[in-house]
Amino acid sequence: MKRREFITLVGGAAAAWPRAARAQEAAKQPTIGFLGGGTPSSQSQWAIAFAQRLRELGWIDGRTVAIEYRWGEGRVERYAEIAAEFVRLNVDVILAGGTEVAIAAKQATSVIPIVFSVAGDPIGSLLVVSLARPGGNVTGLSNLGSDLAAKRLELLREVSPSLRRLAVMANGDYSGGVRERAEIDAAARSLGLEVVPMAIRRVGDIAPAFRALKGHAEALYVVGDPLVNTQKVRINTFALAARLPTIYAQREYVEAAGLMSYGPNYLELNRRAADYVDKILRGTKPTDLPVEQPTKFDLVINLTTAEALGLDISPTLLARADEVIE
Repeated sequence: MKRREFITLVGGAAAAWPRAARAQEAAKQPTIGFLGGGTPSSQSQWAIAFAQRLRELGWIDGRTVAIEYRWGEGRVERYAEIAAEFVRLNVDVILAGGTEVAIAAKQATSVIPIVFSVAGDPIGSLLVVSLARPGGNVTGLSNLGSDLAAKRLELLREVSPSLRRLAVMANGDYSGGVRERAEIDAAARSLGLEVVPMAIRRVGDIAPAFRALKGHAEALYVVGDPLVNTQKVRINTFALAARLPTIYAQREYVEAAGLMSYGPNYLELNRRAADYVDKILRGTKPTDLPVEQPTKFDLVINLTTAEALGLDISPTLLARADEVIE
């Protein structure tokens, strides 16, 4: 579904509903504050999946529920501003699209229920006390981001057997990436790889980081976060120019010319987040909803990118892929 369809989905119902009727219904409708960590273009598919599942559950934006969409654009200070705005609006539940976003929401309120659609380390980031009994007003879905680092490195080594030096791009302000970096370092040591860090904190750091990397690595592992997600085309453009095979957690990066991704289905996580919101709007307390972990992980390979890099992807690896983009 394209961005235009997203705008139609999230705005069409409200536009079609007579203004007077909407005003009358507004007092009765629960309100969801949707706090996306990225931009409408970078996370529109997440919002679409969430809204579609809500509709299936009977929550139609502008009729039976009101959804307030806000976008943090990968900026931590914006997360806090938006979370505070949702507290002032007294929304009934906050949907937080990312670890840092959920942390900002939790810091803003201990009363309003918060559902995170993805979080790499809910316990380590202090979002919840435990997965089984989250405690407090926060629950949601873990993307198990850090636990999959070793598998991603194995995939990179499989497509690039001569790999010795691995560049790792990570947002230094993204707390959710700390544990993943530790996992990457441990996995790299076991495989005999040297890690070359590429720390960024803003969009302007990306180009200099690639210039400094020139000739010092043979592949690139990108730790995903909302800031990086808004720049996936730029990152892949630089990586292709440097002839670096890339590995990501999300298929969206592979759609944007990245080489491979291995991780949970983020659209499905956002659909599942809608189930959590549904239960909370019907009276269930967040502390009674265990944090859910994905059980299926998708391997996506972009053959066009492989050809551009001169890589020969083995038939056995292609057979294991859940999706091959050509």
